[in-house]
Amino acid sequence: MAAELVEDGPRTWGDLLAEGRLPRFALICLGVWLNAADSLVTSTIMPSVGRELGGLSYFSWATAGYLVGAILAGASAGRLSELFGLRRATTLAGLVMVAGCVMSAAAPDVGMFLAGRLVQGLGSGWISGFAMVAIALLFPERHLARVFASVSGVWGVATLIGPLIGGVFAIGGHWREVFWFFAVQSLAFSAAAPVLLRGAARAGGGPGVPWRQLAMLGLGVGAVALADLMRSPVWAAGLIVLGVALLGLVLWIDGRARVRLLPHRAGDLSTVCGSGYAAMFLLTAASMGFAIYIPPIMQTLAGMSPLWAGYLIGAESLAWTLAAFQVASATGAWDARWVRIGALSVPASLILLSWATPAVSILWIALGGALLGAAFGWSWSLMSRRLLAALSDEDRAIGSSAITAVRQTGAAAGAAISGAAANLAGFSSGLTPASAKGSALWVFAAVIPVGVAGVWAAFRFTGRAERA
Repeated sequence: MAAELVEDGPRTWGDLLAEGRLPRFALICLGVWLNAADSLVTSTIMPSVGRELGGLSYFSWATAGYLVGAILAGASAGRLSELFGLRRATTLAGLVMVAGCVMSAAAPDVGMFLAGRLVQGLGSGWISGFAMVAIALLFPERHLARVFASVSGVWGVATLIGPLIGGVFAIGGHWREVFWFFAVQSLAFSAAAPVLLRGAARAGGGPGVPWRQLAMLGLGVGAVALADLMRSPVWAAGLIVLGVALLGLVLWIDGRARVRLLPHRAGDLSTVCGSGYAAMFLLTAASMGFAIYIPPIMQTLAGMSPLWAGYLIGAESLAWTLAAFQVASATGAWDARWVRIGALSVPASLILLSWATPAVSILWIALGGALLGAAFGWSWSLMSRRLLAALSDEDRAIGSSAITAVRQTGAAAGAAISGAAANLAGFSSGLTPASAKGSALWVFAAVIPVGVAGVWAAFRFTGRAERA
């Protein structure tokens, strides 16, 4: 133990925040907050926006457009940090976020509003991606678990607080103030970045931007996002299959490209890198139905108010936060064990929710949501740390920023799969007790195989996978 302390330094929260790391840590948490909260805030303000601007049939793209921008930005963040340096790139990302917020806040029509959401997605995706690069470059490996636990905690808090912020502003019809609120925060982030990131070395790696992979990634994510707009289940399923195929093509192209988007052998499931990204993608995809569909289903079947339905969703975020801090100090064998426990908890929670939700058993729904949140709290920070430790110095910047992109791509795919399942149950033709009851089963049952595949990838990730 003494040798470990001499070689690696103390593994404590005090040491994590020492030597000038506290301001940088706070900046990273602010960046993650901006990305997480802004992606969730629209769920409670959309009715107000619709009444003022119209275009309700396109409003699913208020989230979809944001997510597409965030994915593309997050995927390119590693390379951009290499090209421009972390300080300059992070500062510019904050200004892009400010521009997007101003566009949405001042939008005279739905077209400008949706364009603003796309720009916000780009800005917040870069902010979050550069935050991941900063973690990899600025914090010793002994502190990565605690840093990622804190990031997970910020995401968990944002899951609860983001929609509530939107609701507070929407009560008086002041939805535009939401975006002014985020514009001010983004401006503060941009102003602080060049000061707090002083001394950050430019990440190593090859020059250039992987435009082919980014274009194919945009097409793939766009195809998946379009599935939400399809009234025909056949077309929705076809677009999901097409989108997943295009995402697979990204891996094929990237493995043969001179300028890469992802780390070496990221598409190889026999490696730590490949199996880790696969587990993150699949487990995230399997989890999306809870936050999207529980509120409308419970309002229909249980007569819940939007506020109480939101608090039911809060069980997931609270459990995520508590579980993340529970495993922050995990080392050795428990590092892999918690990842496996978390992965197994995802399909277990889906099975529980597929029974409890149609039965309108509020207690069991809350427990299922809490288990789903705890699954990610137990596993996500440790998965991120293990993946980063397997990356070469050359791949460290692009590999760390890709974690966010993989997560958001999985979220888009999972939302589309759950949406297609809900449409098959009649959700698209109107929310009635019958369609809500059918959707209550299938939005969870349809993604159980995805969760099981995620468990397989997680076990491989923590078992026989090569470091490569």
